[in-house]
Parts: sequence; structure tokens; C-alpha cells
Amino acid sequence: MFFRDIIGQDNIKKHLINQIKAGKIPHALLICGKNGTGKLPLALACARYLSCQNPQEHDACGTCPSCIKMNKFIHPDVHFIYPIIKKKSGKDTLCAEYLPAWREQLLESPYFNIEQWLKKIGAENQQAQIFVRESEEITTKLSLKSSQGGYKIVIIWLPEKMNSECSNKLLKLLEEPPQQTIFLLVSEEPESLLPTILSRTQRLTLPPIEESEIAKVLIEKYLLVPTDASDIARLSGGSFIQAIDNIRLGEEEKLFFDLFVSLMRLSYQRKIKDMKMWSEHVAELGRERQKSFLIYCQRMVRENFILNFHTPQMNYMNEQERKFSSRFAPFVNEKNILNITKELEEAQVHVEQNVNPKMIFFDLSLKMIVQLKNN
Repeated sequence: MFFRDIIGQDNIKKHLINQIKAGKIPHALLICGKNGTGKLPLALACARYLSCQNPQEHDACGTCPSCIKMNKFIHPDVHFIYPIIKKKSGKDTLCAEYLPAWREQLLESPYFNIEQWLKKIGAENQQAQIFVRESEEITTKLSLKSSQGGYKIVIIWLPEKMNSECSNKLLKLLEEPPQQTIFLLVSEEPESLLPTILSRTQRLTLPPIEESEIAKVLIEKYLLVPTDASDIARLSGGSFIQAIDNIRLGEEEKLFFDLFVSLMRLSYQRKIKDMKMWSEHVAELGRERQKSFLIYCQRMVRENFILNFHTPQMNYMNEQERKFSSRFAPFVNEKNILNITKELEEAQVHVEQNVNPKMIFFDLSLKMIVQLKNN
């Protein structure tokens, strides 16, 4: 991944390149932003530029031995840490055991989310995390000299997935980093990190990608006509991952839409038996997908509320969602919008706390009866 391959974010790229050229790159950089804005691609491009033996004015050379190694993500001084699941042995697993799948994912596209990664490694219903053994492993690796004589770089994707023991051990590394070591932390939930870790990093927040930049890529690489590219870019909310999902109309998005429609219809009709069956179905999705579904529900509730103001330019829904919302929107208004959103947010918190999912979603459907009745 080169800086030139990153979609948009020109000001951020220029800032980073200038820092590296001036030798002022912080030893721990926390790259934040919403899903799909290019955080991981930026970290990869930064690692390539730092490792390049013949860096150019605006990018890595692409031809030196270090760049050749980075083409396949096999550079010996660039280390990756990412959420994984335990192997059947039950012992804490190391990222190295999933390294072939990680490299394969990066080569397919560095624009991906946690759900896509979990599907890649066959996580099913397991929750991924970064185990304490990983901090011990990286401490050992960083104690060695750089094989290429340059920086030793650690890219931590989603550090908020570290368990408490791992976080505390990482803190010690950040407090006393080995010489010429750079940590690049790529986070979507920086508020979940230890305050002491946050205080030892320099934060860089990526804004949503401009619609014109997303549309340009959709036209050039996905051969969309300009009007379709512009519509999809507008619906993406500044996320390239969302834009690709909008093109593919993936099965997951269709599933979430169908589940949302069922939740609202069954709750409005007070079909308790069917609501119980619905909650059991959602409980089988796995916690990461359950959280994604609840985030989708919050977005749909917000879009339906805005639809009542009859300002189409403020709505971000696909055709199928708009068709349903044209009839459903009046049921989401100033009387219940805050309470519906609160119930969905609480359900999301309960999922994260490992509460029984059947209880969470059946309780949610019952609460929707009250909210829709009070509309």
C-alpha cells in the first residue's frame, strides 16, 4: 500500500509525509476515524515509507528491497497485531497463527472491517480479541535489532480488542519504547482504550472521505456510470467500505433490513409468539453481527425520523429502505425517537457485556411495542 493508493485524505497524507521527512514522527501514533475512512491503509503506507531505503518526495520508491517485501507484507521489521479467536487447544493464540489469512486479506483489499475479518478466519459466533501472549511476543521481537537497520514498526489493528492484561503490558512498551520503534495503533473506538495508553500516543483523526473521491474510484475501478457512482458515494457516509457494500447489496445488509422490518411490524402488531421466534433467530447471528445489526437499526430509525421533514437531500437510504420508510416514517417522531434510540443503544451495550442474546432481543421487541404505541 502506497500513499497514492489511499482514497482521499490528501491533507492527512501530506502531514504524515512531512513528519517522517522531518524526523518528527511520534513513537506511538493513534490513527482514529469511522469505519472505511482509510485508517489501516494509511498505517500500511506509513510503514512502507518509513521502511523505504530510497523514499521519494511524496511516496515510497516501490523498487528497493524493503518495498518489494512490503508488496507481500513480509517485511521482517514490520509486525502486525490484530484481533483473533482461540484455537481448539483453549490456550491464548498468537496472531502469527493467522498471519497467512491476514496477508491474504490485505492483498485482497486493505479496506475491510471486523466482520469481514472474522468471516475470513471462520470465527462464527466467537468474539475476537488480542490476547496477553501477544504483548509478550511483540516484546521479544522488539528486543532484537532491526534486520534492515531502520525502524521497527508495530501496526496494531483495533487495539480496543486487547484484553486488560495485554493493554497493561503494551502500556509498559509505550512508556519505554525500544530504540527506533514506531507503534501505529488503528482504532475505531479510542474511548475504549486505557487513558494511560491514550496519553502516550499522538492522535490523528481521519475525517469521512469526500463523496467526489469515492465516486471517482467507483467510476475508475468498478466501472460505474457517473450518476450511479455519485448516488452510491452519497449513501456511503464517507466510508469506502460502505460504498462497496452498497454496490454489492450484500446478503448481510439484506438480512439486517429484513430483521429491522420484522422487528417493527411484529412489535406494532403485538405478535408475541412471532417476536419470540424473531429474537431466537437474531440470537444465532453471533455477537459481532448482533452489534452491527443494532447499529443498522439506529441508523434506520434516524433516517426515518429525518424523512418526516421532507428534505430528500438529508436522507441516506437505498431504494428498498426508502420504499419501506415511506410508510413507516410517521411512526418515528419527536414523541418516541429518543426512547427508541435509547433502547437500541442499551441493547448494544448488553450484547457487548455478553448478556443472554435471546433475553436482549425479546426484551427489545417488547419495548418496541410500547414505543410504537406511544407514537
